[in-house]
Amino acid sequence: MTSSEILTKLEEMFPNAECELIHDNAFQLAVAVVLSAQATDVSVNKVTPKLFEVYPTPQAMAQADVKEIEKYIKTIGLYHNKAKSILGLAQGLVEKFDGIMPKTMDELLTLPGVGRKSANVILSVCFNVPAIAVDTHVDRISKRLKFAYKNDSVLTVEKKLMKKIDKDKWNRAHHLFIFFGRYFCTARNPKCDECPFTSQCVDKKAKAMKGIE
Repeated sequence: MTSSEILTKLEEMFPNAECELIHDNAFQLAVAVVLSAQATDVSVNKVTPKLFEVYPTPQAMAQADVKEIEKYIKTIGLYHNKAKSILGLAQGLVEKFDGIMPKTMDELLTLPGVGRKSANVILSVCFNVPAIAVDTHVDRISKRLKFAYKNDSVLTVEKKLMKKIDKDKWNRAHHLFIFFGRYFCTARNPKCDECPFTSQCVDKKAKAMKGIE
């Protein structure tokens, strides 16, 4: 299958694929993305409503004590470090950008807690800038479906996807790959017997299930 054919099939499977982190603006999404590292979107969505009620703006969060922030996110893994990161994020936004989320990769990467994946999510979801954020799901699917090799770095995977997928489809591909990886082609128990991409998959077990050499 070509990349276009794969995306068409994924669109049929997940027509409602979209960002599942609850947010009202770019600041809230940035915070949610930082909190989502090694945590599920579901767990993040449970804590952010109260967090954003108390700290609705970068200015409000920038004045907070890290221990106070921890109280609202303590059910999420690595919450000590994440509290420091989102406090630093808020302070960086206020000090460098007057509390306004920047719209370029270089500027976003100057903010504490914001790496390339997070920046791509913000650019894509909030500003509709063509980008492909490679999280654990996108990385896994890219390698299983031969968009990239097993030992490729996250950055290499991103570059290969950008090369193999039309730019106007990058944002959509990001969400489709995530939904496919999160709800179908999961890490431990993928639904290989129902998968339309088995012949393209590098997983030998998947091929064996369908009798494909």
